[in-house]
Amino acid sequence: MKRLPSITKEMIDSPEDKLRKSLLIFACAFMNLAVVLWLAIYWMMGLNFSSNVPLGYQLISIGSLVFYMKTKNFEVFRFVQLSLFLFAPFIMQWSIGSSVTSSGVMLWALLAPIGALVVSNWRESVPWFFAYIVMTITSGVFDYFLGAGNEGSMSMKTIGVFFALNFVAMSSIIYFLVRHFVVEMERIKTQLDMQHQLLEEEQKKSERVLLNVLPGAIAERLKNDQGLIADGYADVTVMFVDLVNFTQLTEMLAPTEMVGLLNKIFSGFDVLSEKYGVEKIKTMGDAYMVVGGFDRSSNAYTSDIADMAMEMRDFVANNPEFAKYHLNVHTGIATGPVVAGVIGTKRFIYDLWGDTVNIASRLTDEATFGVIQVDKMTYNRLRDTFAFEPRATVNIKGKGEMAMYRLNSRLGVGHGANSGSHATFMPSTPSAAPSI
Repeated sequence: MKRLPSITKEMIDSPEDKLRKSLLIFACAFMNLAVVLWLAIYWMMGLNFSSNVPLGYQLISIGSLVFYMKTKNFEVFRFVQLSLFLFAPFIMQWSIGSSVTSSGVMLWALLAPIGALVVSNWRESVPWFFAYIVMTITSGVFDYFLGAGNEGSMSMKTIGVFFALNFVAMSSIIYFLVRHFVVEMERIKTQLDMQHQLLEEEQKKSERVLLNVLPGAIAERLKNDQGLIADGYADVTVMFVDLVNFTQLTEMLAPTEMVGLLNKIFSGFDVLSEKYGVEKIKTMGDAYMVVGGFDRSSNAYTSDIADMAMEMRDFVANNPEFAKYHLNVHTGIATGPVVAGVIGTKRFIYDLWGDTVNIASRLTDEATFGVIQVDKMTYNRLRDTFAFEPRATVNIKGKGEMAMYRLNSRLGVGHGANSGSHATFMPSTPSAAPSI
């Protein structure tokens, strides 16, 4: 149980942290291998000196690696390795002699600030670089005062060879360390770019879902977290469209057939709402609600709603796919002020309230098979371009008797005459059903 925190920490490491750890392990292994090769070359050339320093280096280095593998304590492992990188080369140089006789072995200490830079961060690398500079200056002072004229038993040719070896080996380690770091960072960047692309795609899907639920302007306000969303509109046209005979069908059809049929009808209505530039508000069972007038770029929203109502009626009545179900619609349209807003925090909805909504809903309830009923305000706006039947009255809850009119067609297009306030209306010259 004691290892659970360290194991959990290892599992939640970011890609950058994993890269830094792998780089330090890589440098640790490379340095241990380099020490072995360095000693072997010296011995092959018959140059004997104390091996206590490199042996001690390897023991401490391997010990810290084992400690890290068991405890996952990267901070201790990092400190030990960087300390070895910094101090071991200088101690090795002093055990051999001067910077010349040791062939500049202190150059290996440069791996400490470079290593700190790539396995930690630039701020933590500053003390290591400062320490490297201090140790280099100190070694130079020792060489100046104590090492003059003492080149030992090593010839200048041998010293030159080991200078080259030290520079090549050290440069190689730094190059491959930085190269590995760059390659892995590019790989991480590629992964992050892919994740960012997937995130953008998911965001677009979420936005499409949001736009399918809410009007575009409301969805944008909701994304910007403007708090409570509530608006008053002085003048809009509200329409309810209810399917006739659909309730009876629910008892006859299988659930998949019933939902599939309703989806086809309402999908066709959605296409028409896009065509006429009006806002779908919601569906309630087999009822469909739209409103025109939110977008003030067009002043013809009342006539757009009327045209849409007739096309919706014809779409259901004349579509061969729906004919066997004997479906049609009855419709109510009212014009006036409404209040609109988003309610709820879970599965929220955008809805409308007010007398205009209530009147449109009541006119729908009072309409019969294929009938489109409108209130007086809507009639006054459309009477010059649409054909209506004579005025009738309807009882609106809380309002009493109200005038209502049956919309037949646009003027110039033939329309049927009906008798009685609840007579069935069938268009004499129906328009072609839209292709859905």
